[in-house]
Amino acid sequence: MPTRRAAILAAALTVLAAAGCSGSGSAEKQADQNTLVVSTFPFGVKEFEQAVVAPFTKQTGIKVELDTGSNSDRLSKLRLAKGKPEADVVLISDYFAALGQKDGLFQKVDVPNIKQLAPFATEGTFEGPAYTHQLNGIIYNTGKLSQKQAADWALFASPANKGKVALPDISVTAGQLMISGVGESYGKGPYDIDTSLKTLSGWAPNVLQFYTSSTEVTNLLTQGEIVAADALSGFATKLVTSGEPIAWTAPAKGRYMATNRAMIPKGARNQQGAAKFIDYMLSAEAQSAMAKAAGDLPTNPKAEIPAEVAKVTGEAAKDPVAAGFKTLDPAQLVDTRTTWVDRFTREVAGK
Repeated sequence: MPTRRAAILAAALTVLAAAGCSGSGSAEKQADQNTLVVSTFPFGVKEFEQAVVAPFTKQTGIKVELDTGSNSDRLSKLRLAKGKPEADVVLISDYFAALGQKDGLFQKVDVPNIKQLAPFATEGTFEGPAYTHQLNGIIYNTGKLSQKQAADWALFASPANKGKVALPDISVTAGQLMISGVGESYGKGPYDIDTSLKTLSGWAPNVLQFYTSSTEVTNLLTQGEIVAADALSGFATKLVTSGEPIAWTAPAKGRYMATNRAMIPKGARNQQGAAKFIDYMLSAEAQSAMAKAAGDLPTNPKAEIPAEVAKVTGEAAKDPVAAGFKTLDPAQLVDTRTTWVDRFTREVAGK
């Protein structure tokens, strides 16, 4: 009899222990679903929190933790995670998104608000949609150049501008867009690297600096050291609204844009929360707020464009394709990237 009682007691303890483990697992899973880790860019974090994170949390109850860093650093972190990423959502530029896809790091994003986006935000082979876009053009001093002069790539070749212009390094987003714009304008198209590098090499003696950050190029302009630079439109917004004699224009030919993508890594712990967050980011409400707070150009045509952003880019902010801007095919760039970077450094920036 005592033996039977002992067996019953042991069985009961086993059931209780199992129930306790199950409860702990459920609680842990629930905690995962109530928290979201978003990997994003290091700039504009406060504006992003105000425009997107706070209202999303208020609407869903899901807390958002931000993990910031450069495109390359965050992509490296994903590779090292080996299928167990810290991030549930990764906001990343199109080229680095393509690199991650080649390594099989991302999964397909399918959320309702994708249907609201402009076609350029969802076309191509990307696993995730574009939530914002960036236009490449010329930022210039309005007291030194006219809009027509600034829109002509020839300004970088002019002896009159020797030591008074800046160009982006290939390592930054504007760098590749510039290379493709020059390739189209002077060669056979956006991937004509030979003609583009030969042309840029001819301009190199005129270039004061090949910059790697927005701060560098805006400082050069405001201090009067340069009269123009190839740059993304977002660089000009604050300068223009602050009253500086600065403007931005699209080039007359060779107009290219980049996109930032919202991606979900394979193995993300909170995939449902990730989908909800991306769906919210794509809404007209969130994109209007991001445009107002940080000057982000929307991919949802229903989003409102602030007057200060429209002043810089005009109709291109609302419909870049109608304004002549095109996206690049990442398949044409991923496999050639290392070679192109080496060549640019040797043939252009190193001259």
